[in-house]
Amino acid sequence: MAVVFVLVAVAVLALLVGVHRYVWRRLVGDTTAPGSALRRAGTAAAWLLPLLSIGALVSGRAGAPFRLQQTLAWPGFLWLAALLYLTLALLVGEAVRPVLRRVLARRAADGGTADRAGAAAGSDAAEMGSSPAEVNATGTPAAPATLVVEAPAPPSAAIDPSRRLFVARAVGGAAAVAGLGTVGYGTYGVLRGPRVKRVTVPLAKLPRSAHGFRIAVVSDIHLGPILGRAHTQRIVDTINRTQPDLIAVVGDLVDGTVADLGPAAEPLAGLTARHGAFFVTGNHEYFSGAAQWVDHVRELGLHPLENARVETAGFDLAGVNDVAGESEGQGPDFERALGDRDRARASVLLAHQPVVIDDAVAYGVDLQLSGHTHGGQLWPGNYLAELANPTVAGLERYGDTQLYVSRGAGAWGPPVRVGAPSDITVVQLASRHA
Repeated sequence: MAVVFVLVAVAVLALLVGVHRYVWRRLVGDTTAPGSALRRAGTAAAWLLPLLSIGALVSGRAGAPFRLQQTLAWPGFLWLAALLYLTLALLVGEAVRPVLRRVLARRAADGGTADRAGAAAGSDAAEMGSSPAEVNATGTPAAPATLVVEAPAPPSAAIDPSRRLFVARAVGGAAAVAGLGTVGYGTYGVLRGPRVKRVTVPLAKLPRSAHGFRIAVVSDIHLGPILGRAHTQRIVDTINRTQPDLIAVVGDLVDGTVADLGPAAEPLAGLTARHGAFFVTGNHEYFSGAAQWVDHVRELGLHPLENARVETAGFDLAGVNDVAGESEGQGPDFERALGDRDRARASVLLAHQPVVIDDAVAYGVDLQLSGHTHGGQLWPGNYLAELANPTVAGLERYGDTQLYVSRGAGAWGPPVRVGAPSDITVVQLASRHA
C-alpha cells in the first residue's frame, strides 16, 4: 500500500510539474523577451503559486495556525482553479494557433504579391515611355530598361518571428481572459451564496395529513479558512425565507476544528422550522473532530441523528453517520437507525454520501437525502464524480427508493463553482392520497 501511495504521489507531482511548465511556456516563455521584467515576474509566479497551493492543501491537516491557513487559502486554492481553466483554454488554443498562423501567412503573401505587381507595372510604364531612338549625352543609344521580378519566398521559409510572437500573444491573451474570467465568475457564484431549488417528491406511504410537508435540505457548507461566518449567515437567511417545516443539514458542515470555526458556525442557532433542524455527519467532520462538532451543533439547537430515528408528521426521519466514521468505529449503522421501524410508515433518510443507497433500498427507505458530490463543483469534474457516485445531482429512483442529491451550499478547496451552481433545496413531500 505504501508503495502504491508513493507511486501515485510521484505521478501526480510529475503531472503538476508538466502542467505548470506548459502554462509557463505558453503564457510567459512564448510571449515575453528573455531577461525582461515580465519574464522574470512570470517565472517567479510559476514557482510561488504552486507552493502556495501545496501550503493551502496541507496546512489544515498539519495543524498550522488558523491565521496562516487563511493567508495561504485564498491564493493557493484560487490558483488550482485558475490552473485548470488556463490549461483547458490553452489546449483549445493549440487548435487555433496553426489556423491563425496560416491566415497571417496568406495575408503576408497576398501583400507581397501586390507589391511586386505594382513594381512590375511601374517598370513597364517607364519602358513604354522610352523611344528606341533615345540617346545618352554622348550620342550613344541608351540601353533598354530591364524588368527585375523577385521570386516569391518558398513555402518552407521560416515563419516571421514577429508573426510568431503576435500569434503567441493573441492566443495566450485570449486563454488568460477565458480562464481567469471563468474562475472569477465561479468565485462570484460561491460568495453570492446558494440559490433555492424546489423539488416535489411523491411518497406512496405518506399520509394525507403530511401532504405538502417541506424539508429544506442543505449540504456541504464547508466552513473553513475561506468561507466563514458571513457565508453561514447567508445560508441561514436563505433557508429561513423558505419557511420550511423541517431543516436537514446533510454533512460536511466544516473544514476545521471547533476552536477555529465555532464562531463561524454560530449563525446556525438562528435556523427556524416548525419541526426543528437535524444534522448528520459528513466525511469532512471526521477530518475535523466529529465528536466535538456533534456536541457543538447540539448546543446551537440542531438535533444530531447519529444512527438514529425520530417520528415526525406522518413519516420516520432517520439519519446515519458518514462512511468515513468507520475509521473511528462510528460508521453508518442502518440496523440501529432503521431495523425495528414500522415499514408501513413512510421514511426519509439523511445520509451524506449517495453511495449508501443500496443499504437504504434494503431497509425499505422511501427517500434518501444526500450531498457530498458538489455536482462536480468544477467542470469537467462532474464526469469524475459520476465514476464514484450513483447520482451526482438531482432526483433519481432506485427500486422503491428515491434518492435526491444536493449540489451543496459551499465549496471545498477553491471557492469556485463552474457548471455546478450551489443550492439549497426545498423538498416538498406529496401524498398520493391527497
